[in-house]
Amino acid sequence: MSSDLPDWQSIGYEHIWMPYCQMKTAPLPAAVVAAEGVRLELADGRSLIDSLASWWSVCHGYSHPYVIDAIDQQLRRMSHVMFGGINHEPALRLAERLAKLLPGDLNRVFFADSGSVAVEVAMKMAIGYWRNHGQSSRTQFLAFHNAYHGDTTGAMSLCDPKRSMHASFGDGLLQQLHCDLPGTPTAIEQFERLIAQHRDRLAGVFIEPLVQGAGGMRFHSVETLQAIAACCRKHDVLLISDELATGFGRTGSMFAIEQAMVDHLEVVPDIMCIGKAMTAGMLPMAATIASDDVFAAFYDDDAGRALMHGPTFMANPMACAAANASLDLFETEPRLQQVHEIEQQLTEQLERCRSLDRVVDVRVKGAIGVIQVDRLDHVDRLRDAFTQRGVWLRPFGDCIYTTPPLVIGQDDLTTITDAMFAVTQDWATWNDANG
Repeated sequence: MSSDLPDWQSIGYEHIWMPYCQMKTAPLPAAVVAAEGVRLELADGRSLIDSLASWWSVCHGYSHPYVIDAIDQQLRRMSHVMFGGINHEPALRLAERLAKLLPGDLNRVFFADSGSVAVEVAMKMAIGYWRNHGQSSRTQFLAFHNAYHGDTTGAMSLCDPKRSMHASFGDGLLQQLHCDLPGTPTAIEQFERLIAQHRDRLAGVFIEPLVQGAGGMRFHSVETLQAIAACCRKHDVLLISDELATGFGRTGSMFAIEQAMVDHLEVVPDIMCIGKAMTAGMLPMAATIASDDVFAAFYDDDAGRALMHGPTFMANPMACAAANASLDLFETEPRLQQVHEIEQQLTEQLERCRSLDRVVDVRVKGAIGVIQVDRLDHVDRLRDAFTQRGVWLRPFGDCIYTTPPLVIGQDDLTTITDAMFAVTQDWATWNDANG
């Protein structure tokens, strides 16, 4: 290991287990020492524009003073307290605000400490809902090909069983149903037949509304989402919306599900999962929100019908303070307008990438820009090329993509799109020359 590394990296790297990589062959991670606005500061003095908002989460940029002040004030009052038998103002105010923001009767907020746990809670709610209604056979879920819902064991079972990073664990996971997203009238009919056939064992259908994230940054239409919701309603199957990645402005509305509320069609999930940008990327937090009907199935004199779940750090007061401050910023600053402007700029500036060799598709939705290629190899070389151009971007699967902070300026976004074009062009040329 190089002697010019900071001491903490050269010593500590021998004891850390990094995520999503083969550590024997992976390059040394970037050593970040500070972050502010849309930039990451490295130990060697370089500055990188973060084109990924730390996995979609840093919606208002790093170190936003308003959010920091809210966390600091809460820290001085009460940093943490268990949520069993105790509650506190930041959590209850946040729950009230979320219920007002969300559509329909999504009124009961269960706080968790990560997105994967929020998904697990949603699974538990759905199974418990049917069990409390005397239908204990309804324990399975339907999810879609190219889906990704998290890395914990239950959430893994919802991910694509053949194409996801969890495919090799298939024999050790719960067995769920999977099918293609129904994008045509014929596919919708096939989907409805599948739901009808398995209704008596289905607890719910999981959907990432409008954008499948880590499963390949794939988009689907409002009409597809509406059709899925209609089938669930018709056959009395719970609809569970995973908005961990799509929530809080990323797709152009506060929550992606809102875009399907058109033409008098009501698309309100029975259960919804949110996280990532919920605390502006400041602290870990997520939530599972249930409809009044789902909550009512557990609300009983019989203690055995209660939802027995409770993460140690659920409703952490500092995380709640950060989330409340983040909602304040969404109310007082033009975030959704900024997303619209980002979408326009990404659409204009990424269009030229369609002409590059090996590019399969270019697509934009809200503050998400994707270049899909035929096969993504030499990923470490790609990451290094972006770093050399002053951009932090981590390609995966078959995608070179950006999900920048929602506060990014035009010049910084141009730096990202210029880098995406140039690096993709150089990569395709290098691959053609080297096989």
